[in-house]
Amino acid sequence: MGRGRQKAKQTKVARELKYYTPPTDIRALEQELARSGRTDVAVENRPTRDDDEDLGAAPWSNER
Repeated sequence: MGRGRQKAKQTKVARELKYYTPPTDIRALEQELARSGRTDVAVENRPTRDDDEDLGAAPWSNER
């Protein structure tokens, strides 16, 4: 296959992937969201203001 045909095929595949929208199962999404009623772990482990003071001020801040 020549380079032009190869590039055209890759462009076609890329376009199909870009605009492909899989069907969404709303019922399954609702069930998943209902099961995860707990708060996000990343939010729970976020350092508090007191923890920031223990580490010292950031080099770009005016607090020292």
